[in-house]
Amino acid sequence: MARPAVSARRLLNDLDGLAAIGGRPDGGVDRVAGSAEDLRARRWLAERMRARGLVPRTDDTRNVFGHTPNAAGHRLLVGSHTDTVPAGGRLDGAYGVIAALEVLTTLHEHGHPAADALEIVSFWDEEGVQPESSGGMVGSTALCEDPHLAEITGFVELHIEQGPRMELAGQELCVVDGIVGVDRHLIRTVGEPNHAGTTPFPLRRDAGRAMTRAAAAAHDLVQSISDALVGNIGSFTLDPGAPNVIPGAAQMVLELRSPHEDDLTRCAELVLERTRAIAAEEGCSVEHRILSRKPVVAFDESMRTLLEKVCRGTGRPTGALYSYAGHDAGVMSAHVPTAMVFVPSTRGVSHSPDEHTPDQLLTQGAQVLLEAVITHHDHH
Repeated sequence: MARPAVSARRLLNDLDGLAAIGGRPDGGVDRVAGSAEDLRARRWLAERMRARGLVPRTDDTRNVFGHTPNAAGHRLLVGSHTDTVPAGGRLDGAYGVIAALEVLTTLHEHGHPAADALEIVSFWDEEGVQPESSGGMVGSTALCEDPHLAEITGFVELHIEQGPRMELAGQELCVVDGIVGVDRHLIRTVGEPNHAGTTPFPLRRDAGRAMTRAAAAAHDLVQSISDALVGNIGSFTLDPGAPNVIPGAAQMVLELRSPHEDDLTRCAELVLERTRAIAAEEGCSVEHRILSRKPVVAFDESMRTLLEKVCRGTGRPTGALYSYAGHDAGVMSAHVPTAMVFVPSTRGVSHSPDEHTPDQLLTQGAQVLLEAVITHHDHH
């Protein structure tokens, strides 16, 4: 049977239609999970499915699923999420959902047998923006504890890269090897608060100075270990935080990401060692605890091989990389064979109204997803 082709016009129109829900004047999108816009987008998605002869279903967690009227018992799941960060872009998550809808629609229209063995999903609250959200991936985590999981044979997520590596390498498609591990460390220096005007420098036990020196050293240490390791200090506090009080305590949260667990361990050890040495010079002590640890995720080898074959079959420049951002696929991979495909992000910009991928590459990615669904069906 000849491979059906996705409709570029319908795909791009649907992306426009979804982007209009919570759309901002600057081209960005405000569709935070649980907001009126987010709920409207879920209803819009279900209506779109119904209009195409598909069967939508919303579960108790507010995940939106879709399948054909004659869906088989066991199905391959494809999709992503439609919620955004505040002032987010129009493609993060949304592209994977709309491409999944386009693939299912196309296969159903053509009466292709793979259509009945396919299910699409828009997961609830992937971004985890709300303080009570427990860090995102809420819908995929809930699905992994749902009896419906037993009917799912695998999961494929199509997504924008959200970084600059593909564009810099001239790649149009990338099969994702896995998702980096993410460790977060709370590091605290403790000294002695005192009057900033009356206390001479030699008599100070300045926890703030110790922590700023340690933070500066941390960035250099991260970069010295491996090109694959990245780190960030995005949370930094001084106590009591007054201009005329020498800080008696200070703390920072160091986040580390790498596809190699030993990079993460080694880096944390080096940063703590350096921080303790600096703190000793400043007359301060150091406290440390691990806030969270997400292990490295490796995607399913046979699924990756299948996607590599399909991507190479396009004749377009194809590569492989690790995702440095978290995705629903990371949650799903612990339960079913899972894989991801990336398309490039212009200038590597994401979580921003300037998020962009050329239309032709968006269409090509959706066609690759369709080919992957058919190939998976033929293999099973």
